[in-house]
Amino acid sequence: MKLLQKHWKLLGTLALLGVGREIIKRENMLPLTDKVVLITGGSRGLGLATAYEFALEGARLVLCARDEEELRIARMQLTEQGAQVLTIPCDIADPEQVQQAVEQATAQWGQIDILINNAGIISNGSWSTFTRQDFEESMNIMFWGMYNMTMATLPQMVERHHGNIVNITSVGGKVSVPHLLPYSSAKFAAVGFSEGLQTELRKEGIRVTTVAPGLMRTGSAINTIIKGEHHQEEYTLFKLLDTLPATSISVQRAARQIVQATRRGQAELIISIQAQILTRLHGAFPEITTAMFSFINRFLPTSEGTQAYSGQESETKITRSTLTALGQKAERKYNEQPESPGE
Repeated sequence: MKLLQKHWKLLGTLALLGVGREIIKRENMLPLTDKVVLITGGSRGLGLATAYEFALEGARLVLCARDEEELRIARMQLTEQGAQVLTIPCDIADPEQVQQAVEQATAQWGQIDILINNAGIISNGSWSTFTRQDFEESMNIMFWGMYNMTMATLPQMVERHHGNIVNITSVGGKVSVPHLLPYSSAKFAAVGFSEGLQTELRKEGIRVTTVAPGLMRTGSAINTIIKGEHHQEEYTLFKLLDTLPATSISVQRAARQIVQATRRGQAELIISIQAQILTRLHGAFPEITTAMFSFINRFLPTSEGTQAYSGQESETKITRSTLTALGQKAERKYNEQPESPGE
């Protein structure tokens, strides 16, 4: 009886500690009402989905992207939901444009509280189809673009000793998978940059979050760059993996996780069970994952030539079938096909 009482006391103590820890976490969570959130690549896909979620929390939005028409549509969609939105056309690979965008956003809203480095591109194909230019384009957007926007925004955050930087990298920046070599190369650089910033900026009062999503149903597959002569086979496989519920998650769910990780100042967020398993497996047993992907690579399309095609040019009956219905819905909802009816 005494032993049972001791066990109950221990369980009660642990429960109280757990409750106390949750209360402390909630008290330390960043309030988002009226916070100014700048999102790169904010006109469509994950960037737009994340903008919706921040708007629900009462944040004010600054969306940066290269396409003015996509920004116009995104702004219209968000303002219809009651959001306060400033859109700025900007190529984040150009440091001058980035500096001007940060100055314009600061002049409009007073400061930038949260920076979401989200902009990215995906190039899909075997290693022999990629050129140096493919690698440079990926690095310019997903590494140098992240660097440019971060360095332009940091001075005001350091001056205030407060701010949040959220870097959207990828599970592909932790585990390199076949046929995404330029993408993974840029994302590995982004992960190193982000994790390094975490350690150096903490003393400045600035929290940095590294987000590594797995496959998400953003609808962005249609804007993927597909390389090589067998682009349709390459694209069909990629879109199925990027769309099917067994291999991907809802972009809305991913965006909610990003917002909550931002509020907590979380150091790292790996999105999706599949991505978490793969990352942990690779960290513990890299030989196993290398052997696994080498085996998978044997069955992937082998292409020649460096011709590039868009996802839209590579569509097939399968990629526009009921199998990809969830992906097609995301295309329409998150502005990946702005010319489509109802967008």
